[in-house]
Amino acid sequence: MENRLVAVLEIGSTGIRLLVAEILSGGGWRVLDRAEKPVALGRDVFTSGGVSRKSLLECLLVLKNYRELLGGWGIRDGDIHIIGTSALRAARNRDVFADRVRRETGFQLSIVEGIEENRLMYLAVRFAIKRDFSLFWRGNSMIIEIGGGSTEIMLLRRGQMVAAHSLALGTILIDQQSRAGPASGHFQERYLNENVRITAGFLSAELDLARIRTFVVAGSDARLVSELAGSELNENCRVIDRESFIAFADRIQDYTVEECVRSLNISFAHAEGMLPSIQIYRFFLEQTDAARVVVPLVSIREGFLIDLALGVDSELQEDFYSQIIASAENLGRRYLYDAAHSRHVADLCLILFDSLGREHGMSRRERMMLETAAILHDVGTYIRGSGHHLHGQYIVANSEIFGLRSDELALISNVIRYHRGEPPSQAEVAYISLQREDRILVLKMASILRVADALDRGHTQRVKGIRLERKGELMLIHTGDVQDLSLERMGIEQKADMFQDVFGCKVILP
Repeated sequence: MENRLVAVLEIGSTGIRLLVAEILSGGGWRVLDRAEKPVALGRDVFTSGGVSRKSLLECLLVLKNYRELLGGWGIRDGDIHIIGTSALRAARNRDVFADRVRRETGFQLSIVEGIEENRLMYLAVRFAIKRDFSLFWRGNSMIIEIGGGSTEIMLLRRGQMVAAHSLALGTILIDQQSRAGPASGHFQERYLNENVRITAGFLSAELDLARIRTFVVAGSDARLVSELAGSELNENCRVIDRESFIAFADRIQDYTVEECVRSLNISFAHAEGMLPSIQIYRFFLEQTDAARVVVPLVSIREGFLIDLALGVDSELQEDFYSQIIASAENLGRRYLYDAAHSRHVADLCLILFDSLGREHGMSRRERMMLETAAILHDVGTYIRGSGHHLHGQYIVANSEIFGLRSDELALISNVIRYHRGEPPSQAEVAYISLQREDRILVLKMASILRVADALDRGHTQRVKGIRLERKGELMLIHTGDVQDLSLERMGIEQKADMFQDVFGCKVILP
């Protein structure tokens, strides 16, 4: 495999940013060029709800210039990746915007979800910190990035994902609220403090912020502070003492935008966003026990590059899947799930999945999605035991799980919906609205989950190591020396009908 040139363009709330890199044949990558041009998409969208004609034309001009630049690098269209973030996610005319971009520049624009931004940022942060800040991997951590239209937050316990959220709290939105409020110099401070206090309250229900030891701040504002008040951890990461960060926030707290421009030697547009974002970082930092602020010198563009190279790094891929499972387990804890039963059913699902590889033909990522569904299959009992598969479907479909897109959550929620009860019908809107390929995956995963759940019908984890044996149209499940399988056989009789329909064999407990 040869080295290849790639480009990542990010259309954000305040600018269009370009990164050119070389993906190395042996794994990894190196940055060759960067560029950034300011645009006012966020100001448009969060004021009027859509991208204005003027901003659209400005974006098209910038993208056409980037097209010429990339032509000089000789990068193929298939290796040019263009993504839109919070402003375009919220724009009512985003489809028109994407179509104009495609027709006039040839770029195929993808608009990433907030939870996908979290995933890309996690990849970039993990790369930047490496093992050079051991407390990140041993203690509780918070990763936060404030953009023009949203704030991305991740909570980790000993390096394992607890929760990931994309909040509608960005510097442009904050500025709008401040302008609408009283003409008091302290109104914005009170507004920010109240928002952080409320947000910290629901975050602490997932992981006590007072126990966080590592505070990771991403974004250009934090990078500037690290240059002025921090020190180098490695070539991709800097650190700032807690007191130094708070002192810097105190110093600029009462600056006007003009004073910020003069004092820090930054652009007017940068200064507008920096003033509120530094205060938000400061308020969140004060909720934690972190002694130092870690500042990765990376962005979601680097995260996207790592994602492109992920296929050559199976260890990184497995770590990423483990973070998804950790996030799912935390969601289960929030709804008081039976952790022992859910984990046991998930383990049985994995044994069945691995033993039936020839029959189901699913991928490693789909294995992870089945495990996620198994972990969360009973969360609906938090609402009510009767019909808990329906309640579980609703909970998962309307939750955030780190690393999973909305279409994947929709698939997993359908697997949970059909882990018991009647099989899918044409009258089920949530099922029929899936792509045909995803409906097939739901049938396969739900069939396996129903069998695994039946094998722990009593929630006692009696059936542990199982072995499958195919005999014609029968699938024998050997359970070792487990005595009295009457309850499990009853469960198989009631729940294995879908398995027989999907895989063409009847499940038997000898």
